[in-house]
Amino acid sequence: MSDQTRFLLNETDLPKCWYNVMADSPLPPTPVLHPVTLEPVTPDFLSVLFPMELILQEISAERYIDIPEPVREIYKLYRPTPLHRARRLEQALGTPAHIFFKNESVSPAGSHKPNTAIAQAFYNKAAGTKALTTETGAGQWGSALALACNFFGLDLEVYMVRVSYDQKPYRRIMMETYGAQVFASPSERTQFGRLLQAKDPESPGSLGIAISEAVEVAATSGGAKKYSLGSVLNHVLMHQTVVGEEALKQMEMAGEYPDVIIGCVGGGSNYAGLAYPFLRQNLKGGKRTRFIAVEPTATPSITKGAYAFDYGDTAKMAPIVKMYTLGHSFVPPSIHAGGLRYHGMAPSMSAFCKAGLMEAIAVPQLTTFEAAVQFARAEGIVPAPETAHAIRVAIDEALDAKEKGEKRVILFNFSGHGHFDLSAYQAYLSGKLEDYAYPAEEIQAAMKDLPQVVA
Repeated sequence: MSDQTRFLLNETDLPKCWYNVMADSPLPPTPVLHPVTLEPVTPDFLSVLFPMELILQEISAERYIDIPEPVREIYKLYRPTPLHRARRLEQALGTPAHIFFKNESVSPAGSHKPNTAIAQAFYNKAAGTKALTTETGAGQWGSALALACNFFGLDLEVYMVRVSYDQKPYRRIMMETYGAQVFASPSERTQFGRLLQAKDPESPGSLGIAISEAVEVAATSGGAKKYSLGSVLNHVLMHQTVVGEEALKQMEMAGEYPDVIIGCVGGGSNYAGLAYPFLRQNLKGGKRTRFIAVEPTATPSITKGAYAFDYGDTAKMAPIVKMYTLGHSFVPPSIHAGGLRYHGMAPSMSAFCKAGLMEAIAVPQLTTFEAAVQFARAEGIVPAPETAHAIRVAIDEALDAKEKGEKRVILFNFSGHGHFDLSAYQAYLSGKLEDYAYPAEEIQAAMKDLPQVVA
């Protein structure tokens, strides 16, 4: 078994529960605040956007939440996902490190996102919801929710950040194939979108803006539509922990345990999904794994942002949470990793980084694509630009192990493939892809608009 490359579980090994890290967190939870009153939100306020079962999961202190059987049945379309030993990459790097990756790109939508999309669609359907609204950056979340809504017979409106809408037309077509309606954001369909278009007809959009449009549509629908979020909130991250629970079993099959776990972060969902079950082992089992969250230098919420209360969207309609933020009005540069262009970070992950339980690194666009191409040529899979951020740091860790002459077990989440991102690769391979300077002035300006919340 010493030369084994793929570590596969059976359907019977599919997790039966999601893991709620809040049950084991040594840190007190921070309140979620109403965007107008700045007081803690009530279930009545949240119920305008979410079904009650998801609200209860959001505030739950239970360690494990049972996965409904209809959700597990759809998971079986692609789960359990493979764990790979990246032997060819190790050879190319000449490193003594062992590099593993959890391949979430094998889902029908091409990423980890269906893990929560299927769950959210199920709970909305059970609550009598007829239609959902959502935002999407690069389109991976929109594709996943379109897939899930199709399975449960729900209508879906997707507000796709305009720069990604223009860069990634095949993601839009995929969503429409599953039955969703897709609109470039900012759009003419909402009051906030029309306001922004009047100010800047060439706005590239942002996830904060797209969230505002999706929230506005749901909040003004008279209960006909609910809102679905692809990252940041506790229940979303919890649904992703099937990734880490499977990986724990697969690393045991490999006879190894990770010294370092790496993942890209925009709002935190894919990385939390892999990392949180292993973090439990640090908190409760005495393990000493390092956790590295990787973000783009163009949107460096953890490494350059403030740990503060901020709105989850640009129009100040979504709840206020305490997180690392660049300011809700910040519009990131038009990098190709559209899923990482969010101004904030999940509150739980932000708290863990602030407490030193996790660390963060920001990497620029050009060296990220350099790592993506190196990985593709070694392992044969073309990664999404978001995923390539994790690959960049995994390679750097492996080279550091080489320089120090030490064995190091590295695990990263291969959160999605890049089959719909080939225009980005074309730009890189033709020498036309550019790096973006750290947008310090824009971030400083956005920071002036943070809500005045007494800690």
